[in-house]
This record gives sequence, C-alpha cells and structure tokens, in this order.
Amino acid sequence: MQRTLTICPYCGTGCAYYLVADDHGKIVGVEPSTENPVNEGHLCVKGWNSYNFVNNPDRLTHPMIRKNGSLVRSSWDESLDMVASRLLEIQKKHGPDSVMFFSSAKTTNEENYLMMKLARAVYGTNNIDHCARLCHASTVMGLAATFGSGAMTNSMTCFAEADLIFVTGSNTTEQHPIIGSRIVKAVKNGAKLMVADNRKIRLAKMADQHIRFRNGTDVALLNGMMHVIIKEGLEDKEFVAARTENFEALKKLVEDYPPEKVAAICHLAPEEIVEAARMFAGAKKAMIVYSMGITQHTHGVDNVKTVANLAMLTGNLGRPGTGVNPLRGQNNVQGACDVGALPNVYTGYQKVTEESVREKFQKAWGVVKLPGNVGLTVTTALNAALEGKVKGLLIMGENPMMSDPDQGHVKEALEKLEFLAVMDIFPTQTTEMAHVVLPAACYAEKDGTFTNTERRVQRLRKAAEPPGESRADWEVLCDIARRAGYKGMEYDSPAEIMDEIASVTPIYGGMTFQRLDKVGLQWPCPAQDHPGTPVLHVGKFTRGLGLFSPCEYRPSAELPDEEYPFVLSTGRCYFHFHTGTMTRREPQLDREERFPYVEMDVEDAKKISVRDWDTVTVSTRRGEVNAIARVRDTMIPGWPLNWSWPVSAAATVPRMRLI
Repeated sequence: MQRTLTICPYCGTGCAYYLVADDHGKIVGVEPSTENPVNEGHLCVKGWNSYNFVNNPDRLTHPMIRKNGSLVRSSWDESLDMVASRLLEIQKKHGPDSVMFFSSAKTTNEENYLMMKLARAVYGTNNIDHCARLCHASTVMGLAATFGSGAMTNSMTCFAEADLIFVTGSNTTEQHPIIGSRIVKAVKNGAKLMVADNRKIRLAKMADQHIRFRNGTDVALLNGMMHVIIKEGLEDKEFVAARTENFEALKKLVEDYPPEKVAAICHLAPEEIVEAARMFAGAKKAMIVYSMGITQHTHGVDNVKTVANLAMLTGNLGRPGTGVNPLRGQNNVQGACDVGALPNVYTGYQKVTEESVREKFQKAWGVVKLPGNVGLTVTTALNAALEGKVKGLLIMGENPMMSDPDQGHVKEALEKLEFLAVMDIFPTQTTEMAHVVLPAACYAEKDGTFTNTERRVQRLRKAAEPPGESRADWEVLCDIARRAGYKGMEYDSPAEIMDEIASVTPIYGGMTFQRLDKVGLQWPCPAQDHPGTPVLHVGKFTRGLGLFSPCEYRPSAELPDEEYPFVLSTGRCYFHFHTGTMTRREPQLDREERFPYVEMDVEDAKKISVRDWDTVTVSTRRGEVNAIARVRDTMIPGWPLNWSWPVSAAATVPRMRLI
C-alpha cells in the first residue's frame, strides 16, 4: 500500500489524512493524520468516505464540444483553441467586461490565483468571482471594515482555552463535525455554551442557554445584548478605550434596543436577553462561532459587523480562547478569497482601484495596463448575461445550476450566453449547458495548497493519475493563456506558482511548499523566518484601531403572506455536501440520505395534514421542489400569518402541498 498525505476536499475545517492506494495505483481508503493539529487523528463521516468518488465511472475523461446541439468528444487542442479564441473574439468585439470568470472554492490556491490572473492579465477584466459571494462574502466585507481583516481571528486549539463559546448561525456538529466535537469536548471540560438558533440542534441540547429567537433578527438580538452590557457597566472599558474607535456612536444606537423592545422583535422573553448579555460579558475568554446562518441574509454584512461589535465591546479579541470565528463552508473558500478570486481585490486583498497596486501587478505580470474598475460578482454577472452585457463565461469547478438560488433565473442567463466553457470532474447540470466541457483532475490527482477556516495553508499531494485525458486545472489555465497569446503563465509545477503568489502577497510572503510540508502555516506569514500567526489582532488590529460599526435592525427582504405562510431556512446535511457532485457518488454516503427532505414542526404539519415521510411539494416565489417531509419537534411551532418573520435572501417563503 502507498500512503499519500493530503487534505480533505469537503468543508473548510481542513482535516489531513493519508490516501491509501493499492499496488495498481487505485485509491482504496483513507487514514487520518495523527500529527496534524487540525483534526488530531479524527475524521467525520464524509472524510472517511472521501475516496470512492475519485474512481467513479461518471468521471469526465475527455474534452467535449457542442456540435449540432450535442456534446461530442473532442481533442484538447481543438477544445482549448475554441475556449481561448471565442473568449478573445467576444472581448475584442464587445469589450473586456463582456467576459466573465467563475473560479472555485473546490480548487487549489494556485489554480484560483491563475484564474484571476487569466481574467485580469490576459482578458483585461476584473469580472472574476466565486461561490464565496453566496456564503462568506459578508464576512470578508464585515470583518475587513471592523478589524481590517476578513477571516477567523483565532485557531481551533482555542476552543480548549475558552471559558464560554457562543454559537450562532451554525449547526456545527453537522456542518463542521470535527470543530463541533471540539466544542463538545470544551463544554464537557467546563466551558459554558450559548446557542442562538430557533432549532433544537445537537449543541443546543447541552447549552447553558439556548436562545430560540426569530430567524433573521440577529442584529436586534445582539444590539439588545450590548444595550444591557453597557447599561450595567459590563463592557471592557480598558479595551474599548485603548483599542477601538467610534464607541459613542455604538452606545447611542444600542440605547434604542432595550430588552423589552428586542424581545418583541425576536419573540423572546426580556429576561433571556439580559441573561445572555450577562453570561457573555461575564466570561474572561469568550469565543463567537458563526457560519452561514449569519451571512446568508440580505443584511448579512450588518450581522457580521454586529457580531464584531459585541466581541470588541467585551474585549474578546487578540487573545487565545477568544475571537470572532466564522467557519468556512468549503475546503478552499478562504484561500480562493485570499488569492484574489474576487472582483474588487488582487491576491492578499490588495484593491484593484488603487493605482499603486495595479502598477505592482503590471510589473509582476509583465502587462502594460490592468483594469481599475471593480468587476461583476457571481450574482450580478448572471443579471448582466440576461441583459446581454456578459456574453462569454468560463467556469472552473462550480455548478451554479444547482448551487445558486432561483435556478430558473440561472438557466435563462446561461442560455443567453454566446459562449460557455466549463471545467469539472463530473457531468453536472451546468456542463449540460456548455459549449465546451474540459475534464479536470480532482484533489487526489494533483499537487497544490488549500487554506482552511483558521487561515492554515496546507499542502495536498498527488496520490493517483487522473482518469483518461483529464488534466489539472492549473495546466489547463496556463494552456488557455498561452493560446490567447500571453507568455506570463509558464510554470513547471504548482510550487512555482506558490512562489509567485508569495512574491506579490504580503500575508503569504513567507510561504513555500517546503515550509508548508508538515502541518502548514497560518497567515499572515510575511517572511521566510516568520512562524505564522495563530491569533490575529494581538496588541492592535490589522486596521489599527477596531472600528465599532453600529447597525440598525432591518427586516429581511421577503416576509410571509397569505399565499406563502411558512418560512423556509436552508441547512446542511451531515452525510452530503454542497451540490452533491461528489458525495452522491460515494455509495456509503448516498445510502444514508437518498432524497431531499424538509423538516416541519409537529403542530404545523397537523394543520396542513402532512405526516412524517409524506412526499410534499415546497413552492416558493421562485419555483418549487419535491421533498420528503420530516415532522419533528425541533422547531418552534405555530407561524401565524400576522407574524413579520424575516427570512434569508438565500431562501424564500414557501407553501406546501401533498403530492
């Protein structure tokens, strides 16, 4: 047996394990790494079963071009020539911003860097984005504004040092099981636990306080807690005075959020808000943990800023066992943001609008001029395609036909494109619409790096050969650039690409494949002799002083009415991941959850005559989907129509009917 150390391709935890291959080079299993500080020899059910899809017969194995309405087998030369030339034709005819590039949180740092370099240096556009737009862009914006850095402030080891852990907007044991187990262990060892979630998630069952507030009222709840903290003098006055600014503005705003008012908004008892405020402020070291339940709202940035306000108000930053800790959803969503797969920044969050930054990259990349306008996001690009402004699109490792909200809108936008090329490892709903499909190597078949949720950059290593004619994304991107006439993307290995990333990215400046070999490094790591940074904002914030950013509560964009009386909130499934492209092809995982399901409260189900395991149609203002009903007592019963119940932007208010 051959053992190859690599990183799990699923959530943002970044667990390390060995892929085990037989003497024919076929991957047959995994063994968790006991040396890695992230997972310490543990894996979740998806990690243990992350190898079967590599050998699945559904894998794309050769390029395809659409001819006479059907995708037919093609050569790499013909396919790459078409991609490079068609995007150039569209660019020259309609301008650089008529082409768009979707990067991927599933691919490596090196590949995301090359994708944004291809967009900017070769095709002259900042129209580059990826799925972080739909999950954690709110964190990047909110924490960058308040702290100067949009990332998890602490490390996973800090859970063991915390006196209190406040979990909100995260079903951690399902979304990030290894991190969830750390929280469970910390609580068993004496840490207090607060959970803000209207469902009875697993962590809520062991919480010292379970705050079952109305979905979408996060800002009101947190402002109410800060009102109590300031009124009772529980804030960290020394920290606020020495390390923050704009405190008076926050104090003035939260004066208007007394417990009685907030209780009415959140459907809580005033005493619950007072208890939560005192418990959080009374802890010497408190960690805040959140995920997409905070970010996926029309007011997601406000939610993040308000979380940051609470942490600064109580001095819970810059120390082990404290911090604001967003948990990244995908294996490399942090890294894709870090290396510039965003429309407004280059690698290292250097702004495209600053002339000195553009001059730096022009020199590094050997180009005369780089665009200075902020590009399109994933969501606005689809609108632009419908309007005829975006006409060419290259997608790497994403399936927007499944992952984006309002799939009818996505389908209509993609159909209107003059040219669509997709790079992926499996056929998807999106590849079915492409003019060119390029087969990619998966995580087990290439070298590179991923950056996990605690900013740890770690190496993945090639353990098997790609099937058929499939190739690593970085090789394909370099070939497209070469065929488009650009000579600045010639590399012999991903290690060379990382060297270039380090040369232009201050927070990655001290990283090389050699230094990352064992357990990786946490950014910022600015120099070769720097050990990495386990805890951010020690002594001072990245921006200098932390900025209190007061936010008023505002309801979400869509509310229930007589036609759509229920609230739909999306969630993650323990056995499956994202669009199911990989986990649906893992037999052990697929047999556990074969069908989509929707959870309903017992009393609500009785009112509309829905029983456990009935098949129902969930209808929203965007469309409908069939699912299995699971009638549970884990949700709050009774959603009368006169309640103004804010919902997330990623979901809509549904009706239900039996089918």
